[in-house]
Amino acid sequence: MKKIEAIIKPFKLDDVKEALVDIGITGMTVSDVKGYGRQQGHSELYRGAEYIVDFLAKNKIEVVVNDEDVDATIKAIIEAAKTGKIGDGKIFVIPLDDVIRIRTEQKGAEAV
Repeated sequence: MKKIEAIIKPFKLDDVKEALVDIGITGMTVSDVKGYGRQQGHSELYRGAEYIVDFLAKNKIEVVVNDEDVDATIKAIIEAAKTGKIGDGKIFVIPLDDVIRIRTEQKGAEAV
């Protein structure tokens, strides 16, 4: 099993969710996060004053999938989140030792 974390632009969240549902991903966790990478933030004008915005708003999507679903999941996220511009985001693939569903105490793939 793998945990896939994707940092994406907020306006792409619905597209990514639909793409994941289309390939059979039945659950995900979404968090509002802030950060920066190569973009290094940007400046904005507010009431005539310029402000530097260091941290940009992003969404973090977390899904747990079986090993055989990793490639399809990554492909779906890329196709739905990609704009071709700087700041499209990153995908991290993390190995998982185990998953336990609290209610039923199921473990492993059954808990996903």
